[in-house]
Amino acid sequence: MSYTDKNLTCRDCGRTFVFTSGEQEFHEQKGFTNTPGRCPDCRAAHKAQSGGGGGYRSSGPREMFSATCSSCGKTCEVPFQPTGTKPVYCSECFQGQRSSSGGSGGGGSRNSRW
Repeated sequence: MSYTDKNLTCRDCGRTFVFTSGEQEFHEQKGFTNTPGRCPDCRAAHKAQSGGGGGYRSSGPREMFSATCSSCGKTCEVPFQPTGTKPVYCSECFQGQRSSSGGSGGGGSRNSRW
């Protein structure tokens, strides 16, 4: 598909900005369906105001809950309230579980903390 630069109007400041053909191609590759509504300056300001973007907003330190590891019996802390319906593992045992199951989880290092 061939893209051409488009002039768009920022919904925040009302200025005209260019949605370049390269940006359009990037949006297409990522599967984005909406055109940008903010100019780069307003987009950056909005992202800074809302905590960095990406849909994740930190509300401070994560609440941790005390639990007993289902494998070794040690007391540990986990970032969720254990319900008793599933096993809970300390960091060391969790790593062992991940290693023995082939490490599939798709999250890479993101999930390796727990």
